[in-house]
Amino acid sequence: MFCAATGFGGTINTGTGRFDPERLVPVEDARRIKVYFNADRSEQLPWSFKPEQKFVSVLPGETSLAFYRAKNEGTKDIIGIATYNVTPDRIAPYFSKVECFCFEEQKLLAGEEIDMPLLFFIDKDVLEDPSCRNVDSVVLSYTFFRARRNKYGQLEPDAAEDKVQESLGFSGYEHAPKVEDRGKTD
Repeated sequence: MFCAATGFGGTINTGTGRFDPERLVPVEDARRIKVYFNADRSEQLPWSFKPEQKFVSVLPGETSLAFYRAKNEGTKDIIGIATYNVTPDRIAPYFSKVECFCFEEQKLLAGEEIDMPLLFFIDKDVLEDPSCRNVDSVVLSYTFFRARRNKYGQLEPDAAEDKVQESLGFSGYEHAPKVEDRGKTD
């Protein structure tokens, strides 16, 4: 929450009140900024996931619409959730998403393919920040993971605990608590 509110570490602003109509006026005499799109996914998520466009060029203050496409290539319905980041991280406080598929978990039925919209803008205040003076390209990256819990707060039936830990990068550690030992007290 801290990172989303401050833009710290390349985390984009969301729901910060910066969506006032006067903020969404393109600065016509400003240079355009190229926003490149990247898509990754966890190995534990049998989806294909890709941006529908390589990049868009936007003016500060101008809203832009982009799309990503995801397909569940597995044989079971799966809920996924996306994390995001922007590079260089100094532009993150000015990169704001109005609507995004990453705001909620996404459930794809087995074999289902969907287009997922993203509506964003780069705040015109970026023009007043000396550290962003030479930024003319940005990379917006998303990574999809299998959601650990479904919308009812229950563990997904097809996501065994050891697979969840593996997808998070915690498998193979000698001192990692074993699933059967969790919750036991001596």
